[in-house]
Amino acid sequence: MSESLSSVPAEPSLVAPPPSRPRAPVSLVVLATLAVAFTLWAAQPVVLPILLAMFFALVGNPILRLLQRIWVPRALGAILVIVVGLGATTALAVQLVVPTMEWAQEAPQQLRKIGRQVQNLTKPVQQANQAAENFARVAAGEGTRRVQVVRTQLDDPYRAITQAPRLLASVLAVVLLTLFFMIYGQDLQRHAIALFPNRQQQRFTTDILRSIEREVSRYVLTITVINSLVGLVFAGTLMLLGLEMQDALLWGTMAALLNFAPYVGPLIGVALMLLVGFVEFPDPLKAILPAACYLALHALEGQLITPIVLGRRMKLSPLVLILALMIFGWLWGFVGLLLAVPLLVCVKLVLARLEGMQGWSRLLE
Repeated sequence: MSESLSSVPAEPSLVAPPPSRPRAPVSLVVLATLAVAFTLWAAQPVVLPILLAMFFALVGNPILRLLQRIWVPRALGAILVIVVGLGATTALAVQLVVPTMEWAQEAPQQLRKIGRQVQNLTKPVQQANQAAENFARVAAGEGTRRVQVVRTQLDDPYRAITQAPRLLASVLAVVLLTLFFMIYGQDLQRHAIALFPNRQQQRFTTDILRSIEREVSRYVLTITVINSLVGLVFAGTLMLLGLEMQDALLWGTMAALLNFAPYVGPLIGVALMLLVGFVEFPDPLKAILPAACYLALHALEGQLITPIVLGRRMKLSPLVLILALMIFGWLWGFVGLLLAVPLLVCVKLVLARLEGMQGWSRLLE
């Protein structure tokens, strides 16, 4: 009897499944998202200088690594990069001040002139609409007198003077933060990684951060160089069309900056180039040439040059790009449009390196 009992196999012990992780309710996630968005919008004076400094530091990091290979200390290389960047920016700004002021003064008059031309073209349609409105009022028993509301706005002549110190402080903060990120960014990263208790986790995190930093730095620097070349080529094209050098540099710089915002930037650029063409050239066919040249140059860059240089590894979904541009543009304005694509690339690379998050990375492609 004992042998028969011992020969019977014992029933496998039931192991309780691991408890499922509690999931936050949808309402709490929505409220947290809205709170983060409001915080990012309200903290613009603090957040934007930090993000811009990180962006410029990513542009300069590949140059710093190249200087370190030729035995230039990192601190000295960072100072050289900052000085050369500030010098080039100042020289460009000096060239752009005069045409910018001229366009700012002439823009209202030119817009009214173009508006009158467009109004003359659409005058028959406006007359037909006015006749239909008058007929509808008479049929409804209303008078033909229209009430117009005139809104006035007081211009504060001291507004620019009061905002100048704040703008200067923001520029100085961006420059200093960029210098500190270049010099002490690696030390800060190393000290932060040292907080992990396990050496394996430290090594794994170090490899991930270094690879992401190198890829993002290479991407940001490449995009910056490509956009700068696009601006130079477009400025040369405008000079060949007959614009002065300062005006051509102004619109070439604008084209380079707008090229950081895919889809949205080129649309704004085409509209601006149409306006410039109608202001500068009386011939309607020649007035379309600046916009046509800009569109052709952007198509060549976006469909051929950038995919060849960067490949498909950095490609992002057009829908995700539009959503990111809308969100960051709503949060931070023009600066948000400039930073939307680099931030999205950073998120994509981080998700691609984390275990179990590769699906989210593929979702952004």
